[in-house]
Amino acid sequence: MNTVDTKYFRRLLATAIAAVTLAGAGVTITTSTAQAAAPLGYQLMCLRSPQAQECRGGGASSIAATNQVMDVLGRVNTHVNAAITPRHDGAADAWSVGATAGDCEDYVLAKRSALIDAGLPASALRIAYVKIPSGEGHAVLVVKTGEGDFVLDNLNRSIRHLHQTGYRVVSMSGADPSNWN
Repeated sequence: MNTVDTKYFRRLLATAIAAVTLAGAGVTITTSTAQAAAPLGYQLMCLRSPQAQECRGGGASSIAATNQVMDVLGRVNTHVNAAITPRHDGAADAWSVGATAGDCEDYVLAKRSALIDAGLPASALRIAYVKIPSGEGHAVLVVKTGEGDFVLDNLNRSIRHLHQTGYRVVSMSGADPSNWN
């Protein structure tokens, strides 16, 4: 394990130990505390494959929403939505790269990967955990642009501004996807 992997693993382990210790002491972990770390399923995926592009940031943290960029977003959203068969993980929140069947996180990772392959900077591609209007948790890919945040979603074929989705953002990855807020 290299130094970066070791630091990441130690931070993950320290977070897990702290959560167990606090829970054992009867302390409730608030939403703001839980939002400081990436979702556990994402962290475990990145521990298994730390060099995967889905686990890395890089490049500009925002891009211009040109016609060409919007066309790429639309094509990737449509392609990935058609390529993955919806399937719930069950009790385990497994995040998978290259899945042919999966839940919303698998769609997000496939879209993020395809957009990075298309030349978009990883730091502009954010993973967001949201609550949809029914209150159910859901993951979407948010593309940060100078014209606002656009959402790629497996529940909707069109690319929309985040504020037009009706979703409430619970947490979102930063330019470095291991840091969430």
